[in-house]
Amino acid sequence: MVGTQLAARDFFRAAYENRYTWDAAFPGYTADVTYTHNGQTYRGQATVTADLKLAVTGIDDEAAQKAVHGQLFEVSIHRVRRGFEDSHGQNTFRYGDTLADGSVEILMGGKAEGDRYQIRNQEVSMVHRHIHGVVVTIHTFSSHDTGAGYLSHRYDSVYHDPKTGDQKGGLSNFEDEYTEVGGYYMLSRRAIETVTDSGTDLQEFVFSNIALLDPA
Repeated sequence: MVGTQLAARDFFRAAYENRYTWDAAFPGYTADVTYTHNGQTYRGQATVTADLKLAVTGIDDEAAQKAVHGQLFEVSIHRVRRGFEDSHGQNTFRYGDTLADGSVEILMGGKAEGDRYQIRNQEVSMVHRHIHGVVVTIHTFSSHDTGAGYLSHRYDSVYHDPKTGDQKGGLSNFEDEYTEVGGYYMLSRRAIETVTDSGTDLQEFVFSNIALLDPA
């Protein structure tokens, strides 16, 4: 695709600002959680505060408790509303290829040199990003339209070594469901199927009885 660096930046920015995020008045919430891992089920409670401090209680198994906490962290960190310049002010943007499905590739430079994205219908449909010493690649296949931004519904994720290109771990397929409570969308279910050489790992996180905390 032919276009200026500024046009590519604006094109990417439109998709960035179309993501669903919680606003500054978000009060936090509590929920009951049911975590099932390869047929073994654990139940507890979760709290996410307004400043995104997380707590998981009632689950004695350390690995299960960490799994629930990890997913809450992943969800919450993506709901934080950060300005475009705060996140991408040190990056440059240029157009790459246009794919058969209409997705447009955005190639990053500057601080994010080597990262690339695909944008379709003002949504990020692919992320290829260097983070914490690995490269993560995420393809999004469907999304939820909240009316105030989109949330990914079905997507996959895989990690590679940035130097050798070797795959690290298995390919994980995700399915997320959200529920609206008090004007905010919170994750109500996440299913993860990870396929490795040794077999298939199945995880399901269900959050129920979701209630907003009283504002401070």
